[in-house]
Amino acid sequence: MKTGTVAVFVAAVALAHPVTALAELPQPVRAMIDAAIAGGDETAVRTVIDLAKQTNPDDAEELDAILAGFESDLAAAKAEAAAQKEQEIRNAGLFDNWTGKGELGGFRATGNASNTGVTAALSLQRDGIDWTHKLRARADYQRNNGVTSREQYFLAYEPNYNITDRLFVYGLAQYERDRFQGFSARYAVSGGLGYQIIDEPDLQLSAKAGPAYRLTEFVGGDSESRIAALLGIDFDWTITDRLKLTHDTNAVAETGGATTIIVDSSNTSVNLVTGLNAKISDRVSARLSYAVEYDSNPPAGAEQTDTLSRVTLIYDF
Repeated sequence: MKTGTVAVFVAAVALAHPVTALAELPQPVRAMIDAAIAGGDETAVRTVIDLAKQTNPDDAEELDAILAGFESDLAAAKAEAAAQKEQEIRNAGLFDNWTGKGELGGFRATGNASNTGVTAALSLQRDGIDWTHKLRARADYQRNNGVTSREQYFLAYEPNYNITDRLFVYGLAQYERDRFQGFSARYAVSGGLGYQIIDEPDLQLSAKAGPAYRLTEFVGGDSESRIAALLGIDFDWTITDRLKLTHDTNAVAETGGATTIIVDSSNTSVNLVTGLNAKISDRVSARLSYAVEYDSNPPAGAEQTDTLSRVTLIYDF
């Protein structure tokens, strides 16, 4: 619900119903209360009326009635705005209500390849009444003297259905390609339950788990498919509301991470990403992240562990 909508609604109510109930109050007090009500700020109205009761104790009953009427109008306005927003979400088309982030920068890799290159990513999210849809894509690429030395692609789609405020059902379809890790394609599908362990304005922690099916196509032409188990953890922490970086630049710093573990009888895969964001403007942020990718049983000649450090700019849309 937008505060401006409520303010306009309350202001209209105030204008439509002149302050006849305030006839016995002094004119300056009436004007002060009218201004607070027209602003639609419940805290301001309470403060003004509390002050008016201190200076005009004989009018306390009348002032309480004014406050009760304002709160009733405000509650009705909030309910109407919430109902309107819900209706807009329910009537939204397939391509409506999406938000996203575009990311572009550089990386430094160690493990199966030691190099620097270009990284790009895109993430989209659509929040509905009960459903949330997430799309993520990332590409890391480098080419030296006509030879590709890094080529990694990742694509995932994850729909979530909220059973309660904290409990949800998830689905996941994921594709990876990394020839330097020994596979030309790796597919995984999973579904299960998740739970929002911590849900605070500055701290969120959720976990999910369920069975998975994984198909791996190796560079040499072989392939294997296995039943697996998936465990995922998402963590976001807002360190400060506003962090002074330079004289004229305010920034919001956030740290967060995600861990995905897929275990089957042959191979355990762990993908761990930790990042720090510094908000430069309303839409642009700088991000420093560190990723660890581990396979317990990689193809012959491949390293078990890869690390990737990224420095990127993020644009919110």
